[in-house]
Amino acid sequence: MTSPVTFTCDAFLDGRVTVRQPKPGFRSGLDAVFLAAACRAQAGERVLEAGCGAGAASLCLLARVPGVSMTGVEIDAGLAALARQNATDNGFGAQFDIVNADLTLSWAELDASGLLREAYDHVIANPPFFEHGRTRPSKDARNGRARAMATGAFEDWARFLAAVARPSATATVIHTAEALPQILAAFDRRFGALSILPLHPKHGAPAIRVIVSGIKGSRAPASILPGFVLHEADGKPTMAAAAILRHGQSLHP
Repeated sequence: MTSPVTFTCDAFLDGRVTVRQPKPGFRSGLDAVFLAAACRAQAGERVLEAGCGAGAASLCLLARVPGVSMTGVEIDAGLAALARQNATDNGFGAQFDIVNADLTLSWAELDASGLLREAYDHVIANPPFFEHGRTRPSKDARNGRARAMATGAFEDWARFLAAVARPSATATVIHTAEALPQILAAFDRRFGALSILPLHPKHGAPAIRVIVSGIKGSRAPASILPGFVLHEADGKPTMAAAAILRHGQSLHP
């Protein structure tokens, strides 16, 4: 007998956004807020989040930039429904459209969904973290799907992001630092003018995350930005991190 799914209601941006998430399995947190903060969206523009889950990153972006129109794509029907409810509960029901679809489907299947139209000014994603076979399987099926990525699947994600982005649109992903080579390889020939922002847990510690942003069709060279430190030695957020996590500040001046 399957146990009923229980939920928690989690606050983001000092309570400006609240997100119901399944208690077991993968849960959005710091990565979602930083992904939203890294997107350069402005009022009146259209943004698509691939793999939106329960909607945390998209809702944080909507809270930070009034007038943005969001589309979320989510493979899990239950999470897609939860994202719709979270959008409504946060007052963004009219601005956040969620599509239940698998972004790794064939071109014909994706085109039938109306997604492949180069319609978006910005595309963002927090792809699954681990390649199959490199981590222990999760006991929770939803968590396993969210965390596990087949070898080479970055190519599918980059292909999808490039297909839905209009020319000169920005693409932004956040991922583990060890995945940087795969991200760069997948973005090659699709997005240029790449900026790579390492996120460090503390001063002097190796980066644990990278945020990679690029421009569709650009051939400008890549740049590595000064690292961003998340926590002080005592574990408290740095002032810069608190400005993003609590006050919804953009990563861009």
